[in-house]
Amino acid sequence: MTVSDDDLALVATSFPCFRDLSLVCCDGFSTLGLAVVAERCRHLRVLDLIEDYVEDDEDELVDWISKFPECNTSLESLVFDCVSVPFNFEALEALVARSPALRQLRVNHHVSVEQLRRLMARAPQLTHFGTGAFRSEGAPGGGLAVTELATSFAASRSLICLSGFREVDPEYLPAIYPVCAKLTSLNFSFASLTAAELKPVIRNCTNLRTFWVLDTVGDEGLRAVADACSDLRELRVFPLDASEDSEGSVSDVGLEAISKGCRKLESILYFCQRMTNAAVIDMSKNCPELVVFRLCIMGRHRPDRVTGEPMDEGFGAIVMNCKKLTRLSVSGLLTDKAFAHIGKHGKLIKTLSVAFAGNSDMSLQYVFEGCTKLQKLEVRDSPFSDRGLLSGLDYFYNMRFLWMNSCRLTMRGCRDVARQMQNLVVEVIKDHSEDEGEGETVDKLYLYRSLAGPRDDAPPFVTLL
Repeated sequence: MTVSDDDLALVATSFPCFRDLSLVCCDGFSTLGLAVVAERCRHLRVLDLIEDYVEDDEDELVDWISKFPECNTSLESLVFDCVSVPFNFEALEALVARSPALRQLRVNHHVSVEQLRRLMARAPQLTHFGTGAFRSEGAPGGGLAVTELATSFAASRSLICLSGFREVDPEYLPAIYPVCAKLTSLNFSFASLTAAELKPVIRNCTNLRTFWVLDTVGDEGLRAVADACSDLRELRVFPLDASEDSEGSVSDVGLEAISKGCRKLESILYFCQRMTNAAVIDMSKNCPELVVFRLCIMGRHRPDRVTGEPMDEGFGAIVMNCKKLTRLSVSGLLTDKAFAHIGKHGKLIKTLSVAFAGNSDMSLQYVFEGCTKLQKLEVRDSPFSDRGLLSGLDYFYNMRFLWMNSCRLTMRGCRDVARQMQNLVVEVIKDHSEDEGEGETVDKLYLYRSLAGPRDDAPPFVTLL
């Protein structure tokens, strides 16, 4: 949501004993608002800024870090790796030193390895650490020695979670070897590592439960993960290039390796360009504990790369064999048959995301009628029309929301839903300024349940029906 500096000031001044503030995917505020929170909330334990957009010009920056109390603080978690603007490092170093309860610290990309070492010396008790840039501030060959940084990591005996690596210099990766065996979570999703750079690290991470990585490691890198991380529970493989026509560096080969080596897997998000039914079927058999399966084949309507067949059987196997599945994302060339499988076997699915899939409105009907626990349905770039939308009339009250983007819905169909479902909020969102006639295709439909009723702050491109 959008949160202003005034909103943050209201919170900070209204609650003298305020302790925990987490802003996730928010915008509209600046370092001025953060400064008020730091200064007025004297008992703050948690300030977590996660995937936010902080709106500051460099000439308007406020030194918010220095506003925390000058005595010992109650801080347990400070996360600001998404704040892209520079900050007062000396103030942060002093804050860390007077925060004995601090367990989680994630800094932004303005922190070098030299500064990282100073922070670690001040807070050897950290369990969760976001490393910032993970590169030296000195000239090439003149920066901090890898052995010096490794000594600092070796002294951080409580570390179990590492993230950051936003501008990583692979030369410094050996410095984290001393803590690898104890890590349960490692996030390389900002580091464009090759398989050769990943392998020496990952082979030491035998206790990992959570691993996020960019697809630059390729299938070879994922094989190394499969060989080392038999206890892995969550894997996310993000694309360096998310465009539909990108090459993509991982494929069914990497997925199959993971399914064979990481049989305790419970959650996977996997971006790729090439996939086979066989690899997905193998995962359904090897990883029956899956609760979340999100396979994002980025190109439109991509079939099985070997057989040329739709991906129906692969996704069918997932919903048949993974009995605990509650979240599913489907993509690739899919027909109504895949959705028939989902409706028949996906009885616990609460969140379903669909992209470039289905060949008629029956797909939606199968889902609405079969997935009785469904709460959230997201559909984009699929051939579903008003008929498919109206097939959900008996089920919308039990759902949290329905989002449809770039389908074949018309304003007339959306109005029909609004008339028949008086207690739901129906919003039509435009990508362009022209008025849409009743028979014109709408850009986006957002239908949701709200105890408060329709909102009164909708921007001009949103029409509430």
